[in-house]
Amino acid sequence: MAFIIGIILLLTFFGLAYYCIKGYNLMIGFLVITLIWTILPLVGTLFVGQDFLNANEVLKFGANQVLSDGTTRKLVDILNGIYQSAPEGWGTTLVNVCWGAWFGRVLMDTGIASTLIRKTVELGGDKPIITIALLNIVTCLIFTSMTGAGPVIAIGVIVLPILFSLGVPKPIALFSFMGSVAAGIYLNPVNFAQYRAFFLTTDQMPDFTLGWYAAHWGYAALIIMLIVTTVLTGVYLARAKRSHAWAAQTRNPQAAQKDAPLYTLILPIVPVILNIAFNFSVIGGFVIAGFAALFLCGRMKGTFKENCQLVNKLYYDGVVDTAPLVGFLLTLPMFNSVAKYASPYFNVVIGDFMPRSELVVCIVFAALIFMGLFRGPMTLVGCGAATLGVLMNVAKFSIPFLYAIFAIPTITVNIGSCITQSWVAWGLAYSKVESKDFLKLSIPNAYVTGILQYIAVYVLLGGLGAAWYL
Repeated sequence: MAFIIGIILLLTFFGLAYYCIKGYNLMIGFLVITLIWTILPLVGTLFVGQDFLNANEVLKFGANQVLSDGTTRKLVDILNGIYQSAPEGWGTTLVNVCWGAWFGRVLMDTGIASTLIRKTVELGGDKPIITIALLNIVTCLIFTSMTGAGPVIAIGVIVLPILFSLGVPKPIALFSFMGSVAAGIYLNPVNFAQYRAFFLTTDQMPDFTLGWYAAHWGYAALIIMLIVTTVLTGVYLARAKRSHAWAAQTRNPQAAQKDAPLYTLILPIVPVILNIAFNFSVIGGFVIAGFAALFLCGRMKGTFKENCQLVNKLYYDGVVDTAPLVGFLLTLPMFNSVAKYASPYFNVVIGDFMPRSELVVCIVFAALIFMGLFRGPMTLVGCGAATLGVLMNVAKFSIPFLYAIFAIPTITVNIGSCITQSWVAWGLAYSKVESKDFLKLSIPNAYVTGILQYIAVYVLLGGLGAAWYL
C-alpha cells in the first residue's frame, strides 16, 4: 500500500512540475499540492503496515494513533505546524526580502546604480567586449545586494540599450545581462537567507553564515558563472552579425539624471561586505548603506515630514516589487514542512535509485541540470523542495553540500537561464527577443557553468570538504 501511495504522490509531483512549466501562479500551485500531500500521507497511515510506521518516525502522527487515542490533539499539532508555524518561521526571510527591496529602490532613486553603469561604459570606451566584461562585473556586484524584479528591470533599461547601441545583437545582450545578474545572486544575503530556510532555520545552524558559505564555495560559484557568461558572450559575439538598430531609438529615462558622487559608488556592496567580514546584520547593513546613500546624494534635504514621506515611498515601492515573491514565500514553507511526511512514501518508490555519495550526486545533478528549467524538480523556486526532501532522507549529506547542490539549478539555471523567471520574461518582451533564441544561448551557459560549479562543490564541500563544516 505504501508503494501505491508513493506512486500517487509521484504523479502529483509531476503534475506540479507541469503546472510550473505552464507558468501558472506558483502560490496557488504550492498551496494545492500542500493540501494533497497533507491528506495522502495521513490516509496512508490507515492502510500501511505497522512496520512501515515504526520505521518512519515522522509518520507516527497518523490516523491510527488519533483513533486509538480518542483525541485529535496530535493531528491538530501537526496541521498547525504545517499551516501556521512553517510560514511564521520564514518571518526573518520575508523581512530581509522587504528591506533588500527598499535598498534596491534607494540605489535607483539616488542615481548610484545608473552612475555605476555610465562610468563603466566610459571606462570601456569603444571596444564592445571590454564594455561587456566591465558591465557584467558591475551588474554582478550590484546584485550581490539588490534583488527582485523591480531592480533588475531598472538596471536592465540602462544596460540593455547601451549594449544594443554598441551593436551587440539583442539575444546576446539579454543573455549576458541576465547571466551577470544571476552571478551576483550567489552572494546576495537576501537570497542566501531565503534558500537556507529550505534546509534548517538560523537557530539550528548558526555557523552556516553567508561569510562561511562565501569563503568555502560562494566566491567560486560567482566567479565561475561571471567568467563563463562573459567568455561565452565573446564567443557568441564573434560569430554573430553586428547590428546598430537600437542606437538611434533608445531613450533612457535615467539618462538626464545627475551623477551620484563617486565616493557613494561603493555603497551597493557595503551590506554584503559587512555581513561577510563581520557577520553583521543584513538588515542593519541595508539601513546603514541606504540612509548613507540618501544623505550623501542629497535626497534628504527636505523637511522632516518630506524625508519621512520619501523613505516611506521607497519602502512601499520596494515591497510592491516583491509582492509576488512574498505570496510565494508564504506558501512554500508549508510545502517544505509537509514534504517530510510524504518523503517516506517517495523513498519506497524511488529511494533505491537516489544517489548516496557526494560524487554520484554531483555527476547526476550535472547531467540533469536541464531539470532546473521551467521550475523543474531540481530548483528550489519550483518543485525541487520535494527532491530535496527525498535526498535528505536517503543519505546523510552535509547541509552546505546540499545547499550548493540545489543552488546551482536554482540560480545558474532558473534565475539566469529560464524564461519562466519574471525578469527574463520581461527582458524578452522589452528587447523583442524570441524565447528560443534566448534559450539557445542560455542553456549551453547553464551546462558549462553548472558542470564547473558542481566540480567546485565536490572539491570544496564534498568528501573531505564536508568535514570542514562544524
